[in-house]
Amino acid sequence: MEKYDVCIIGGGPAGYAAAMRAVDFRKKVLLIEKERIGGAGIHNGALSSKTWWELSREAYALRMLCESTHLPTPQHDYQTLKSEVDKAVSTRRELLEHHMHNLNLNSQGDYFHFVRGLGKVVKDRIVSVHTVDGEDIEIEADNIILATGSRPRKLDHIPIDEETILTSDGIENLKEFPKSMVIVGAGVIGCEFATIFSNFGQTRVHIIDKGQRILPFEDEDVVQIIEKNLESKGVLVHRNSQLVEMKVENGLVVYTLEYDNGSKEVFHVEKALVSVGRVPNYENLISAQVKVDIDHRGIIDDLTQTSIPNIFAIGDITADIALVNVGELEGRYAVEKMFGNPVKPLLYENISTIMFLAPEVAGVGLNEVKARDMGISYKVVCLDYSCISRAIAMRNTTGFIKIIVSNDEEMRILGMRVIGEHASSSIEAVALLISMGKGIEELAELIHPHPSIIEGIQECVRMLLNKSMLKPGVLRQSMRCACFVDGELKNVEFN
Repeated sequence: MEKYDVCIIGGGPAGYAAAMRAVDFRKKVLLIEKERIGGAGIHNGALSSKTWWELSREAYALRMLCESTHLPTPQHDYQTLKSEVDKAVSTRRELLEHHMHNLNLNSQGDYFHFVRGLGKVVKDRIVSVHTVDGEDIEIEADNIILATGSRPRKLDHIPIDEETILTSDGIENLKEFPKSMVIVGAGVIGCEFATIFSNFGQTRVHIIDKGQRILPFEDEDVVQIIEKNLESKGVLVHRNSQLVEMKVENGLVVYTLEYDNGSKEVFHVEKALVSVGRVPNYENLISAQVKVDIDHRGIIDDLTQTSIPNIFAIGDITADIALVNVGELEGRYAVEKMFGNPVKPLLYENISTIMFLAPEVAGVGLNEVKARDMGISYKVVCLDYSCISRAIAMRNTTGFIKIIVSNDEEMRILGMRVIGEHASSSIEAVALLISMGKGIEELAELIHPHPSIIEGIQECVRMLLNKSMLKPGVLRQSMRCACFVDGELKNVEFN
């Protein structure tokens, strides 16, 4: 029986990152993947959907240009666009495969090993593998990492066939742009696909929202901009609605909604996309005699370590945040925990996120919704993009920068939200300060390139210090200063 220092089941972002970190420690590592290397981080997930988003942005910009110059609006061929998405996916997958297959040549040692097949933990240190060639083998490993990811959640009362009623996994099955589509679920993934299809302008998009607004976990000022932009592209948001029934009749999706007032309404569309979250892949992963604690949310872990000390769980399979960057972070941390002392503790407070909407939304740390739920007293400043020279130069002033700090003299940074162009490139300095537990002074006099969106960060900080160049008392529609104290949000001017 072959023996390894660490065996990793799952070759997605988390598992791959863990394997590469184990190579750094010169450990003998086995990576097992049943299908395609890269997991949902590349296929049917982050990379593929974001490539669709990038293409849709360009299509929308072209559409707006044609309309403003009275030129014919182009129609986009779905299969041509899909081939571009496939190329992006293949480029990344081939890079990882080339790197993986040639790793030992550069490492000057026989550290990394890869098997394509299904892995299962049968004992605390034994993993059985059913390879794609039909061979059954067992290996021994001092440490085991579970990184088998997640899949789209399905609902029992919706007949998902991945042809007419789809999950995000079935998007690649489309042959052309549907004339109409309903999206079940108004969270991030649902809103991203609503953005993508409405950007192309060839699909009438409906989105079902149980509450009063989409993205219920996000701040209202962010949601207002996203909703306004979606509706300007013809997206119909079914607010305060409950899906009573969805079925396929004569090749069309027929769905019935019941509203809060008790009324019902029936709609007909070509396709449906069910986007109601994801569930962990842990079925048939662990034998019954291996007592790893699991609940409905995933494998229970304590900073990646399960109830069995030498078995670790990382990425979407756990109950933690299901993001590619989080999975990679957890993978690296788990290996460092095994073979060395991690330089820093595993923290989730400064994780940066991007929502690929219109416009894009980037965030780190707490937003106002979360801070209020936690009962935190905070100060908040918000600067509209109309006050930022770069946004004016881009002729796109939709958006704002918002910084949230503790309501004390220290003004420790709690979180930040940016919505607008270049949002994702605007948050890293703040993310670093959050991880360091620092206040805002470091940003106050930092010289940013001009003109740039990130100059708005400096102006926000100066607002907190009551020394901004533009004065909130004058530009009340573009600058906001407020405090949340004793359950009430009050507009103020900080001294």
